[in-house]
Amino acid sequence: MWYHRLSHLQSRLQDLLKGGVIYPALSQPNFKSLLPLAVHWHHTVSKSLTCAWQQHEDHFELKYANTVMRFDYVWLRDHCRSASCYNSKTHQRSLDTASVDLCIKPKNIRLDETTLFFTWPDGHVTKYDLNWLVKNSYEGQKQKVIQPRILWNAEIYQQAQVPSVDCQSFLETNEGLKKFLQNFLLYGIAFVENVPPTQEHTEKLAERISLIRETIYGRMWYFTSDFSRGDTAYTKLALDRHTDTTYFQEPCGIQVFHCLKHEGTGGRTLLVDGFYAAEQVLQKAPEEFELLSKVPLKHEYIEDVGECHNHMIGVGPVLNIYPWNKELYLIRLFKEKQNTVNRQWNSSLQCDIPERILTYCHFVSGTSIEHRGSLI
Repeated sequence: MWYHRLSHLQSRLQDLLKGGVIYPALSQPNFKSLLPLAVHWHHTVSKSLTCAWQQHEDHFELKYANTVMRFDYVWLRDHCRSASCYNSKTHQRSLDTASVDLCIKPKNIRLDETTLFFTWPDGHVTKYDLNWLVKNSYEGQKQKVIQPRILWNAEIYQQAQVPSVDCQSFLETNEGLKKFLQNFLLYGIAFVENVPPTQEHTEKLAERISLIRETIYGRMWYFTSDFSRGDTAYTKLALDRHTDTTYFQEPCGIQVFHCLKHEGTGGRTLLVDGFYAAEQVLQKAPEEFELLSKVPLKHEYIEDVGECHNHMIGVGPVLNIYPWNKELYLIRLFKEKQNTVNRQWNSSLQCDIPERILTYCHFVSGTSIEHRGSLI
């Protein structure tokens, strides 16, 4: 089991850090352990949900809530939530994982309503809520959606008529904040109207949502087409569809834009649901989706203007997905800031990498809406 191997590596690492490694002598084979373990299914009914479990030699198998789950005994012992093993105030482990016997098996298992009780060889008792096990099992994670979303293109979003939130309601009431967050989590964008056109008011609204992250530009910054920084955003050139801060190791999750002053023509904001475009790629060209989620690309920001000297590199695939359920959680796409994408044949995926990236860009180009609002 992978957790068993991980715990073994952690134990060896701690030995290395202490300055000494003890190599165990080879022991005589235990022929008894090679024989198949006699296993029996235990069945019970709890709150109209059937619960059944089976003890195997190296893992525990549980059937509950229409899910078959397998747990390594080391993992179960390591995730004990008793007062001696877990600090409920800090939500951190007190148990040293490396101290857990890699061959550990429970002496006894019993069920009381919706709680499983494991008695370990040293007499320690660990209890697990059945729903907690489902939630934290690998099989349960595969069925879980981290964040429900409404995917949209221009037509879908315009028909939805998603309402904006008034600035005063947003700042002073929980209902206004809740309305904004619901829109943002479902659609990926949300609007606040009637915001005074100052950087101070913009900052006040941003702090209502979350902490403001420090960047090479500062926490809050004002920009216009004066090329005061070495970025296309500080010019009069149009920017095509993209995601920002792709050159950060961890791109920004939430961005706030506030148009403080507008003179002349242009300056419209183009908004795209990249997750909708990704879903189109997955449905119509799954092999391209696999490529875009596996091949890392280098995004680079080089600035040498005035007193600003920065060189930042962020590496990652265009589409970032959770490995256990394939759910998309992050997009890195800014063609202008991509480092040289060498033409290469990926033998494992059987494809030419640069040409396949154009597939996603094609789907992105047909999903845009335009907006000239006060705050996004």
